[in-house]
Amino acid sequence: MTDNQSFKYENLFASRVPGPQPFSDLVREKYDFAVAYPDPATLPLVEMADLLKDALREEGRDLAVYPNLQGYPPLREFLAQKLAKERGIEITPDEIMLADGSSQPLHMLTEALVDPGDVVFVEDFVYAGTLGTFNRFGADIRGVMCDDQGILPDSLESGIQEAIKSGKQPKIIYTIPTFQNPQGWTMTVDRRKELIRLSMKYGIPIMEDDCYVDLRYDGENVPSIHSLDDSGSVMYVGSFSKIIAPGIRLGYMTASPEVMDRIRPLKSGGGVSQFTSLAVHRYSTTKLDEHITAMGSVLRAKRDAMLAALGENFGSAASWSRPEGALYIWLRLPEGADFELMLPASLEAQVGYGPGPRFSPDGVSGKNYARLCFGYNTTEEIHEGISRLAEVCDKAGMLKG
Repeated sequence: MTDNQSFKYENLFASRVPGPQPFSDLVREKYDFAVAYPDPATLPLVEMADLLKDALREEGRDLAVYPNLQGYPPLREFLAQKLAKERGIEITPDEIMLADGSSQPLHMLTEALVDPGDVVFVEDFVYAGTLGTFNRFGADIRGVMCDDQGILPDSLESGIQEAIKSGKQPKIIYTIPTFQNPQGWTMTVDRRKELIRLSMKYGIPIMEDDCYVDLRYDGENVPSIHSLDDSGSVMYVGSFSKIIAPGIRLGYMTASPEVMDRIRPLKSGGGVSQFTSLAVHRYSTTKLDEHITAMGSVLRAKRDAMLAALGENFGSAASWSRPEGALYIWLRLPEGADFELMLPASLEAQVGYGPGPRFSPDGVSGKNYARLCFGYNTTEEIHEGISRLAEVCDKAGMLKG
């Protein structure tokens, strides 16, 4: 043993490894509007446990061998039927890969397509987890202006032309077209078709993240981008996390055969948990539809509670989205307001939220925006939490234009 010396790793880390991130316990505020959790009371724990018992009696011995690389075949068969019926996506079970949530498919697709410095296009504010993945692979992330109907095609095309003019071939157009996270809008059919047109014109594939689509409780269903495309340019990602439970970590993807052949070698850890897949399959084939309907009623009531609380406490001093589904509202304060600056005071008041810059491609824009998630707390807690948030904003002088 050497005397009081510790081994030094500082010159050994790979060039693409992210910077250090110290360990920290997950801390949740009492009024937790920061993360898109579902209502814990809606988790189908008893039903899934009962169905899992039956599945283990019938197929439990199969846990003695490693699962199929693309995932449990009966669950992929169920997904092929569900996607055809509800999203207009006509594929075979062999064209579907199960994965650990929706983040793993996004990670694999990025690894397969993006080299450091490659351009990817995203909405002007978008899910922070995907921004983290793109940054992990050194992408040049460029935001595209949006309105309440989705990505503005002219803005996207001018961005593409600018990138090409500078000598860069864009690699991905990433979008969350239904209940966009965090902005809440749903992209119109015409805008979806325009995305496909631009994808084909410039040779840039579309990464369609559709993991919130089942959480619709108002309005009419809109076709998936994948269903509107016959060229194979659309890579599609979905998830069970928001419709059953985030803790199950089970998602899925499909893409053209050319892409799937390149994705398989990137699938780390082999197939997803067979244990989880058994539970999800048995529940999905017997109870999922009625569960989604019940969840919709709960989420609509919570959304309405937050909308009402925002109106009562912020009035005309702010504006906000009115989503037709999913779990969050996009709040906008007057220019000059700063949700990052107010966060410590808000946490002191036990109110959590997501400041706008966390969803911005540049990590700086949108300080006067915040994402508020309403799935976890009760309607009474939502009213109290929004009241506290408004008080924090008022004390900070942020409600004056």
